[in-house]
Amino acid sequence: MTTSDSLREEVRRKYAEAAIAVVEGSGCGCGSGSCCEGGESEDFGASLYTLAQRGELPDAAALASLGCGNPTVVAELAEGETVLDLGSGGGIDVILSARRVGATGLAYGLDMTDEMLALARKNAADAGIANAIFLKGFIEQIPLPADSVDVVISNCVINLSTDKAGVLVEIARVLKRGGRLCVSDVVAEDRLTEDERAQRGSYVGCIAGALSKAEYEAGLAAAGFENISVEFTHEVADGIHGAIIRAVQTANPAAKGLPVVQPAERAGCC
Repeated sequence: MTTSDSLREEVRRKYAEAAIAVVEGSGCGCGSGSCCEGGESEDFGASLYTLAQRGELPDAAALASLGCGNPTVVAELAEGETVLDLGSGGGIDVILSARRVGATGLAYGLDMTDEMLALARKNAADAGIANAIFLKGFIEQIPLPADSVDVVISNCVINLSTDKAGVLVEIARVLKRGGRLCVSDVVAEDRLTEDERAQRGSYVGCIAGALSKAEYEAGLAAAGFENISVEFTHEVADGIHGAIIRAVQTANPAAKGLPVVQPAERAGCC
């Protein structure tokens, strides 16, 4: 097993434990480990959502929230739009998004963890959501066609990937021209080296894998995005911040000569 595969499996196992803990009522999200330093931290989880938003959700959806922000607040979703949540977990952002895009819109959730997908589907059903679709797959290989999504959101998940450049290219591929990226993520100050980031926390805890602000901006530009903004919102460790990242896709990746994964080459799309 490669280092990348090993890290992915570690992340999958921790998030599976989180889903099981919620279902069994034995915890608030991370079992015996730390998923994005979740639990009761004010920097991660359901505490970052308003009371009104939490009132729209089944209890299990709020308990399974392990993110570092609240992308639905700043995504400015509109009636009839199609939105994709990368690493949708227990479905909190998919449920909130589905309500905002309405019956004429559609909310996709993508996750690699069977336990989280099962929990998310139950949460959506309990919330009476009919316009949500949950897909199994990897954020580096999104199982959707090109130019099919108006908005991509994510909550503290891109930092967990070992191929962040590939994730950004895939996001650009599935977004329609003029489509919006609006994600919450953990981002490092430019002054920190990779070793210094690793010293501040584990990879699964969303710290060691964090891009710097400059790296995030460069990666988005390389993937064909414009109007790029990386805004720190709160510090989660010394020099490490929760952040809102915004950008606009102005052209299909293929038009800019960027590598594009064809549908037949993508895995995990069932």
